[in-house]
Amino acid sequence: MRKLVLTILFCATGLCAVAQFAPPAGQTGSTAIHKDSSIFVAWATDCTLQRGYRDISNPNLGFVTYGDSTEATGAPNATGVASLGDGGSAIVQFNTPILNGPGPDFAVFENAFVDTFLELAFVEVSSDGINFHRFPAASNTQDTIQVGSFGGLDATKINNLAGKYRVEYGTPFDLEELANTSGLNINHITHVKIIDVVGCINDSFARYDKNNNKINDPWRTDFLTGGFDLDAVGVIHTWPTSTADLKKKEDDFIIYPNPSSNGNFNIELAVTENATATLKLSDWQGKTIHQTAFEINVGVNKKRMVLPDVSSGNYFIQLSLPNRILNKKIIIE
Repeated sequence: MRKLVLTILFCATGLCAVAQFAPPAGQTGSTAIHKDSSIFVAWATDCTLQRGYRDISNPNLGFVTYGDSTEATGAPNATGVASLGDGGSAIVQFNTPILNGPGPDFAVFENAFVDTFLELAFVEVSSDGINFHRFPAASNTQDTIQVGSFGGLDATKINNLAGKYRVEYGTPFDLEELANTSGLNINHITHVKIIDVVGCINDSFARYDKNNNKINDPWRTDFLTGGFDLDAVGVIHTWPTSTADLKKKEDDFIIYPNPSSNGNFNIELAVTENATATLKLSDWQGKTIHQTAFEINVGVNKKRMVLPDVSSGNYFIQLSLPNRILNKKIIIE
């Protein structure tokens, strides 16, 4: 669950409440993840493109052609992207499936050269390669005046749309948001689909967010590099490749209450030998907030943890033992 800040605006018709989301990369509260972050463990290995028009309102101009499918595989590449065009799409695959871990599970990279020239795309996932399920996107950008070809957007009005952040910074997606979706196994994501939103507010071509708002982004981009430019898809949580590592995934520990209103938690852990455990608290971009070590004994251990004064939000607890590492997502309200 992402924390929202509610901004109250006065307008001609009275009070207008507009949900605001995370700001651009580098600003306090941003969820942008740099391409060199250590939390990325894998990248897309295969890509299939379905090109869109250079200008959906003028099909005679043909389709975009810039880049090829290989540009969307591997780590972000400063010299190459795959342009999707108006309404175009790309489906990427991975060596091993993505799973739902604590916090974001993958991130999509675009090549915007500034924090405001943002070309957006829907993101969908599939656990069978056939049925795709869309992240609930939100666009609070006004939809009465068309954003021009090189017009600007405010990232704080955009959520769950790829392209929210500038080049080298990925837009993260958390599979937990799609939990209990019929026909989707969020612990076995094999395909990620990125679909250009077009950005035109004309009723004939408009695309809509989860609230039925038209999504307004720079349009027309009637050149060969038009539409969303896919740079890469980075994986944060994936299935391990060895049998031994798979066994470790079956181990777990209990942490409660979760959410916590004051940052105090109880931990229960069963072990078969005496050992020293290291507990690390990190924010969802991987920055260590607090770390401590304590002794555990054979049997069921119960520990009371009092975390440092941290802001409300989502965090990771990592418990390191001599033979395994256990992870949990915690929420401080």
